[in-house]
Amino acid sequence: MYGKAAICLSFVILFLISCSIYVGTVDLRSYFFPLLQSPQVPRSFCASGPPLRVYMYDLPRKFHVGMMDRRSFEGPAPVTADNFPPWPSNSGIKKQHSVEYWLMASLLYGGNGNEDREAVRVSDPESAEAFFVPFFSSLSFNTHGHNMTDPETEVDRRLQVELLEFLRKSKYYQRSGGRDHVIPMTHPNAFRFLRQELNASILIVVDFGRYPKTMSSLSKDVVAPYVHVVDSFTDDDALDPYESRTTLLFFRGNTVRKDQGKIRIKLAKILSGIDDVHYEKTVATPKNIIMSTEGMRSSKFCLHPAGDTPSSCRLFDAIVSHCVPVIVSDKIELPYEDEIDYSEFSIFFSMKEALEPGYLVNQLRQFPKDRWVEMWKQLKNISHHFEFQYPPKKEDGVNMLWRQVKRKLPWAQLAIHRSRRLKVPDWWQRRR
Repeated sequence: MYGKAAICLSFVILFLISCSIYVGTVDLRSYFFPLLQSPQVPRSFCASGPPLRVYMYDLPRKFHVGMMDRRSFEGPAPVTADNFPPWPSNSGIKKQHSVEYWLMASLLYGGNGNEDREAVRVSDPESAEAFFVPFFSSLSFNTHGHNMTDPETEVDRRLQVELLEFLRKSKYYQRSGGRDHVIPMTHPNAFRFLRQELNASILIVVDFGRYPKTMSSLSKDVVAPYVHVVDSFTDDDALDPYESRTTLLFFRGNTVRKDQGKIRIKLAKILSGIDDVHYEKTVATPKNIIMSTEGMRSSKFCLHPAGDTPSSCRLFDAIVSHCVPVIVSDKIELPYEDEIDYSEFSIFFSMKEALEPGYLVNQLRQFPKDRWVEMWKQLKNISHHFEFQYPPKKEDGVNMLWRQVKRKLPWAQLAIHRSRRLKVPDWWQRRR
C-alpha cells in the first residue's frame, strides 16, 4: 500500500518538474551546472510590472523649487515640466541631497510613451497606489540655517508645521494614516523638528544613522544613494586600467566628524606617510571637488569610512569614478541591496580591522589584479543605477528608487488593514 503511494507521489513530482521546465519556471542548469552560469554577464533589472501610479500633491512653490532661487520662488504656478527649473550647476555639495528634486522631476516628466518607467503621475488620487509629498526637506535644512540658534531655522520649522497641517487635512493621508505616502528625507537632519510625526510614511533616507528604530526601518523605508557630486567617468577605456591607476588608496574629505565618523582621524594617523596612499583633510569646494574627481580616477581603491552617519556621498562618487570602494563600517545600509550585490565591486572591512596598523593596506596590496579588473568592469556595468538626470532613463537612480517604493507598499497595505480592525464602521455608528 505504502509502495504504491510512494510510486504515485514520485510520478506527480516528476510531472510537476516536467511542466515547470516546459514553461520555463525552473532552469536545472542553475542547480546541476552552476559553473556554466557566467558571473560576468550583467544583470538585467527589468521594470517590475506596470508602473506605479503616484499622485503628487500640488504644494506651493515655497515647499520645493522656491528654495532653489528667487526666480523659481516667484515663478508661475503650478509647477509643470515646462517651467520646472534645472538643478543649479553651482550648487556644490547641496547636490548630494537632491534626491527629492529628481523624484519630483520624474513625476512631472510626461514621457514619449516608449520608456520603461517605474512610476507615473496620475491626476486622480482615487486611482493612485502611492502619494508623493514634494517637500524639499533636505534643501530646506541646507538653506535655512544649520545652527538651531540661527533665526533662519524658524523658516524651516514653519514649513514643517504647515506641511503637517496640510497632510492631516488630506482625506488620503487620513485614510491610510500616511502609510502610503512617500516623503524624502535624505539629509540626516532633514525635517529635524517634526520628523517623528511622519514615522508611519515611507521615508526616503540615505541610512538610519539619525533615526530611532521606532521611526525608521528597512521594512517600510527606502535607502537611497547620495547623488554623486564628482563628474561621471564616461570614457574610462584604458587598456590596462589597473596599471594606469597609480595610487593604491585614495581619500579626500573632512576628518572631523561625529559618532562613527571619528574613525577618520584615527585612520589619518595610520595611513599617513605611505607613498601610494593619498589621505588628505579637505573641505568641499568647487576646486576640491575637481581634485577629488581626478584623484578617484587615478586610484585603484577609494576609502569610504563612516561620516556623521554610516554612509556618505564619497561611496557613490567612487562608484561613478570606477574606483573600487573600500567600505569601513559595522552597520551600513546600502541602496538597492536586494537587487545589487555590492561584494561584486566593493571590499568591506570592520572598524576593528581598519584600525589595526598595516592590516588594511597589506590586504589591498595582496588583492589579485584579475579580481580587481573584474570589480572595475562591474562598476562600469552598474554605475548607471546611481545616475540622477532629467529626463529620467531606464534603470537610473530615480527609477530604481520608485521600484523600491513599489516593494514597500505591501507592507503599507498590511499596516493599513490592521489599523482598521478597531475602527467602528460609519454604518454601525449611524445604526447606534
